[in-house]
Amino acid sequence: MTAPHGTQYGAYRPMAMGRNGMVVAGHPLASLAGVITLQNGGNAVDAALAVAAALNVVEPQMSGIGGDGYLMIYRRDAGSVEVVNATGAAPLAATVEEYADGIPMKGIRSASVPGLVDGWMEAHRRHGRLELTEIFAPAIDWADNGFPISQRLAENIANDPALLTAPSSRAIFAPQGNPLHEGEVLYQHDLARTLTRLAHEGSEVFYRGDIARAIARCSEAHGGLLTLKDLAHHRARWQHPISTTYRGYTVYEAPPNSSGIALLEMLNLIEPFELPVQGCNTPASIHLMVEVKKLAFADRERYLADPEWAEVPVEGLLSKEYARERAQKIDLHRAAHDVPPGDAWRYQPGGKPQSVWKKGSHTPREDTTCFAVVDGEGNAVCALQSLQSAFGSALVVEGTGIILNNRMTYWHLEHDHPDRLEPGKRVRHTMNPVMAFHDGKLRLVFGTPGADTQTQTNLQVFTHVVDFGLTVQEAVEAPRWRDISGPTESTIPHRLEDQLLLEGRFSRHVVEGLEARGHRVATIDDWAGAGSEVMIAVDPDARVLMGGADPRRDAYAIGW
Repeated sequence: MTAPHGTQYGAYRPMAMGRNGMVVAGHPLASLAGVITLQNGGNAVDAALAVAAALNVVEPQMSGIGGDGYLMIYRRDAGSVEVVNATGAAPLAATVEEYADGIPMKGIRSASVPGLVDGWMEAHRRHGRLELTEIFAPAIDWADNGFPISQRLAENIANDPALLTAPSSRAIFAPQGNPLHEGEVLYQHDLARTLTRLAHEGSEVFYRGDIARAIARCSEAHGGLLTLKDLAHHRARWQHPISTTYRGYTVYEAPPNSSGIALLEMLNLIEPFELPVQGCNTPASIHLMVEVKKLAFADRERYLADPEWAEVPVEGLLSKEYARERAQKIDLHRAAHDVPPGDAWRYQPGGKPQSVWKKGSHTPREDTTCFAVVDGEGNAVCALQSLQSAFGSALVVEGTGIILNNRMTYWHLEHDHPDRLEPGKRVRHTMNPVMAFHDGKLRLVFGTPGADTQTQTNLQVFTHVVDFGLTVQEAVEAPRWRDISGPTESTIPHRLEDQLLLEGRFSRHVVEGLEARGHRVATIDDWAGAGSEVMIAVDPDARVLMGGADPRRDAYAIGW
């Protein structure tokens, strides 16, 4: 055992423990904000919103109020699981013809409607206990009075030329002309004022008030498509989660337009196989998981889109019978290439409709971060929020401190693709918050950033715990793989060379075993796997909470 805190597999960090609450987030200060809120009498939703606001300040490259998100909320007293879908739509002027020359990776034309703020406010309106002024206080303090930046944030700033080009962005992240470096203090006074206004005025100021007008002016000045009408039309959606069962667990995910259905399909596909017999992180078990991932991602590419614009065969994709049919395509000894989708409509109640296209709705009414909270009453939140790639569009709205997203880079422009760009349509997202229950009791809350890595990583950590008995800290630290399969990537240009990326901590035996099965293996640095998994395990009988935080980024777990 080379790592000091492992019992089954090895871990370099100790597992956080607590009974009164647990917060795991992408930055230590964000986790601290959540714990402060719990200690001040807040519930899991209050703490989650404190974390969310703090991450906007201390992890600005990953998420913020210029982006999107999902919140999965479990209320123990009601036994309910709900999802707040806070993803924004493409601007009403965004057409395929408008992007005939391609979608830019950065700048104002890469930005869609910021959806996150309304999701925060909806969650607080329905479930919050404390006032937003108290919830946002730590974030406002760190924005106005500054905080020392980490090595990772300094590297992200230095490596983003677009961020250092726009005057409004450069003034914050390179105030003396050079990018801020590790240990220097980052001040975001405009963002502090914006968060203060949100605490007092709510969604109205952001979508129809002064902040909305500032966003629209920024868009017009830079040649963008976002307008006041786009902002005024946005609303977050309350949704029922989707679920499947796996070895006695009920696993909940966000429904489409989230990619969470891919994780549930992967669990259905892998359940009939004797995964523990194949061993943890062996060539056999990794091969099986990768082949399962390919099948699920082929189906995602065929079927998944905004359900307000396209019919999605959710029941068919989650059918155990469909999984058994698809699993017959798996060769346990040979990697598949060019994997086609299945016919999920055959297993959909009512079958395939005459047309899978809908009109959509224009009526008024993701890099990424993930965090998890469980309070002392047993309530829980798992949330993801995102700007898409690091620093999103790299454009700060003058006078607000808001970095706009670059979520438009997820769209497809092909005529017959279900995720084809349409004005007012929401793009397919990779964000997927997860909760798992056993015998009706909450047992696991987890998720990760990392674009198309997310469902793959969640599959790995979940099976590490359920099938192989790893602790949550061991599970998030274990060596990680990521499969890249042809045209199924979410970010433009959507097609990359097929590769199976393995962290360098995998043994030569594993690499050779996968290569012998036909995988095109590329080894990356020991801790270079994408994502930053957060995971909380709940022992409902002992009332003990156990938190695991990923050392690949600045993630931290705090229990009390």
